[in-house]
Amino acid sequence: MIETMNPSSQQFTVLAVDDSAIYRKVVEHSLSRERYRVLFAQDGREALDLFAKHQPAVVITDWYMPDIGGLELCRRIRRDFQGFHSHLILLTGNTDKAQVIEGLVAGADDYLTKPFHPGELVARVEVGRRIVELHREVQAKNRLLEELVLTDSLKVCQTVVRSMFGLHTNSVLPRGMPPFWVVISDLDWFKMVNDTYGHEAGDTVLKTFADILKTHTRQSDICARLGGEEFLLMMTHADKVGTRTAVERIRQQFENTVVTFGDSRITATASFGIAGFHGNKAPDWNALVASADTALYAAKHKGRNRIEFEQDARG
Repeated sequence: MIETMNPSSQQFTVLAVDDSAIYRKVVEHSLSRERYRVLFAQDGREALDLFAKHQPAVVITDWYMPDIGGLELCRRIRRDFQGFHSHLILLTGNTDKAQVIEGLVAGADDYLTKPFHPGELVARVEVGRRIVELHREVQAKNRLLEELVLTDSLKVCQTVVRSMFGLHTNSVLPRGMPPFWVVISDLDWFKMVNDTYGHEAGDTVLKTFADILKTHTRQSDICARLGGEEFLLMMTHADKVGTRTAVERIRQQFENTVVTFGDSRITATASFGIAGFHGNKAPDWNALVASADTALYAAKHKGRNRIEFEQDARG
């Protein structure tokens, strides 16, 4: 692999794939004065390894190569890296429109006919850069929108609870319903995870915890993220012992899970506060959530990575 980079400019990674040393050199000279970090692969298999490691914004690939050709490379990138958008440019010596269409259907965004003018290559890469930057901007706004929705999850959960039990405008849970538990969990020392490993690693830890929650959630239960590193789990048809057992299973699995991010191996823990009721006297939903939050505070105060119950509201 050859790598060139202008250290004085912002990195923008381009992966060039060609089994011809001559064309790799042409690409290198064409992009050497631009603000690109350029990686090179001699075949499709090496290109896939580099793509997985560096996630380049633009890929320039020859059509005909041994092992994995450019067409198959485009297909695999689109199939295996669906969460990451990269601009794919196919290089081909064939101007046949049917072949060009085949390349676009395989996942390529653009094509360039060999031999190409260096200025045209730079122009095509610049188009790709603008498209990728726009795509990233849209993704960032979507994440912000998702975060805004998630931070209002308490209202969403309350709406779901009302729907489940046929409630309307009042916030009091109905009489005679089965035992009901509200569990609020918070990841311990999460700011330290972000500060030490970065926010992307922190997001991976959050997703891991969310996946564990979902794995241990029955169809009759509801889980949601409240925002930041705080989550809410609502459980029904369980007594106090059963609830503790279920939450303890979540706590232990998260504590024993190693999150791999790059070269880092991250472990984290979570604290849990639980409040619930059973009987004839129906509690206020907001009071129930506040009680669970108080129990969570007690769990944090007593050392973290533990479960605490608030006194049940009983009829």
